[in-house]
Amino acid sequence: MKLFRITFGCLLVLFVLFLPNLAIAELFPASGPVGTTVTINGEGFGDFRNTQENRVEFDGVSALIQSWEPDFILVKVPLKARSGSVVVANGSRLVPAGTFDVQNVRITGLEPVEAEAGSLLTVHGEHFGNTAGSRDPNTMFGVNQVLINGIRAEVRRWRPNKIEVLIPANALTGAVEVRLASSDPLPDGSCCAPVEYAVSNKMPLKVIPPIAFDPPSGPIGSKVILSGHGFGDQKPADGKVLFGGKPSTIAQWSNRTIVVHVPLDAQSGPLVLHRDGQDRTIGNFVVVQTQITGMTPNRGPIGTLVTIRGENFGVYAEGGSTAYAFDFHSAGNGVEIGGVPAVIHRWLDTQIDVWVPFSGKSGPVVVKRGGGTPKVDGTCCERQEIVTISAGEFTVVQPAITSYEPKEAGLDEIVTISGSGFGNFLKISEAARLSLNTQAHDWQNYRLGQDVSRTEVLINGIAAQVVSWSDHEIRVKVPRRPVFGIGNPEGFDPDLTSGELIVKRGSWDMLENGACCTPKKWITIPAGSFKILQRGLPDPDYYSDPNPRRD
Repeated sequence: MKLFRITFGCLLVLFVLFLPNLAIAELFPASGPVGTTVTINGEGFGDFRNTQENRVEFDGVSALIQSWEPDFILVKVPLKARSGSVVVANGSRLVPAGTFDVQNVRITGLEPVEAEAGSLLTVHGEHFGNTAGSRDPNTMFGVNQVLINGIRAEVRRWRPNKIEVLIPANALTGAVEVRLASSDPLPDGSCCAPVEYAVSNKMPLKVIPPIAFDPPSGPIGSKVILSGHGFGDQKPADGKVLFGGKPSTIAQWSNRTIVVHVPLDAQSGPLVLHRDGQDRTIGNFVVVQTQITGMTPNRGPIGTLVTIRGENFGVYAEGGSTAYAFDFHSAGNGVEIGGVPAVIHRWLDTQIDVWVPFSGKSGPVVVKRGGGTPKVDGTCCERQEIVTISAGEFTVVQPAITSYEPKEAGLDEIVTISGSGFGNFLKISEAARLSLNTQAHDWQNYRLGQDVSRTEVLINGIAAQVVSWSDHEIRVKVPRRPVFGIGNPEGFDPDLTSGELIVKRGSWDMLENGACCTPKKWITIPAGSFKILQRGLPDPDYYSDPNPRRD
């Protein structure tokens, strides 16, 4: 008994003496996929000397050491790691650190399974790891990836069981896979072996062509354009576009464009394209009410430009192929002045500009929008109505001249015409022929037609230059040509010196089918006779060549 006590006491002393040299270690986490950063805490790991003597092995496979302290080690789970024991080695000394369970990355589902390029895709699964890694794809540790049909997707959020990515613009239908980058050392333990990946299972994703629509809101009857590709050259038998569940009238259907009109019973809500037995929600459309806040001017002659201000006028739907197949008063958009369709100059969502037509009459100004409920085949219309909004009253006035002075004058002298109802002088050029620009570039002679100006003053049949123009007074210069010109240096053309001074205003009318327009028509207001005097002529040698050509 005495011998036992001595032996036990010796062992106890030896245990106490050697206790500081024993290593105690634990690792966290104890499981995870390839590339997981594992922390090993403990004591007695010793100092780091080199990658040959200082190692951490996962079931015999060396891991890449990121940090080594006597009581703390940071490592990455290597690509070839297997579930099993983890050992810390410092030379010939081995310290068990516990066991690690290597988990395989796996996708369990996609949300949605059918999506447009550029949209957000959520990848559900397990063992993705805590992070995608460094933002730099060239880092030595590599970056975890999500591939869609072989194309790398931009990662927005990465969680152990959920990843959110943007579907690349050039992605096509194919498989989605998650790839976890390895962080393995070279055979000598140093950094780093070429990056390889642990690859998940594959999950199919259907990438569908994107569809854009414009505008995102509008009133009843407003035109909405869907843009994309793959619609088909002709509308399929079941092809339709629904606004809040209500089918719309289809004005045009081609492989890249669909044009529809907001139906009478449309409701704010999803805009849905239905074809080939399938529904596809494109976005949300808001049905709005048109409101008018003002109109200027409220009186003037034909050809006056009237501006109507407000909100939610929508997109202009002209008569013709993209408007409804019924009379103009119900087709698309329109403005009437005294019951006569006005000529649309500009139609914005907050402003409408119209010309008072040649046949315009005094009376209410009404903004009209045709709406309909389509037939079963999508054509117009099972039911049709006109939505009208009053903008106010407009008075069409007849220009009148009370006097003009002087009644005879020389070239470039000012003539003042007094009266009323002249309206505003319009400098806006109509849609000119493209050939005008082309001819001017080529230094060719060209002539402006009568549709270039809507207001003019003629003196003896020649257009005078307007100096100022108001509703009550017009001031013009006596014109020079062709009264006096090249080839006639001696003086006037006697046939052009005497004649009549007149004021003209022009406008048009809309055609019966709602298209624009009839040829321009004019009202002429004669002022009286006028004589151009031989004043303001150039010197006699004005046209003489100071350097005559000598052959």
